[in-house]
Amino acid sequence: MRPEKQNRISVNPPQQGLSGLGQALSGLDLGPLPPAPAPPPAPAKSAADEPVKPRKLGRVVLRRETAHRGGRTVIVIHDFPTNVTLPALNDLARELRHAIGTGGTVRERTIEMQGDQPAKIRAFLERAGFQVAGVT
Repeated sequence: MRPEKQNRISVNPPQQGLSGLGQALSGLDLGPLPPAPAPPPAPAKSAADEPVKPRKLGRVVLRRETAHRGGRTVIVIHDFPTNVTLPALNDLARELRHAIGTGGTVRERTIEMQGDQPAKIRAFLERAGFQVAGVT
């Protein structure tokens, strides 16, 4: 071994552990423990605790199309109510694309979803608060 390695200072010396902790605390007189505080009373039920009812956004219609798409199937969601704005429609389409796991687009107040998955689309729209008619 080289001479400079013999004179090293240990940065992390071996630890003793907690084996001597009982002896160190045995000489302390802590006295009796104070009583535990009473638990807080249960909060009263409020209107916020009631189950959330899905809001009614209106009726939409699903339609299966293959025309002018190279034989590929798309599900078209149309007849959105006028109270659904175009930015809300874009947000709904984005959430639907993520939930279904396929591509899709918004064209002239309709949403076109790639693939033949009307059951998943119907379930998503019903959870969002729409009444769904059309493809079964």
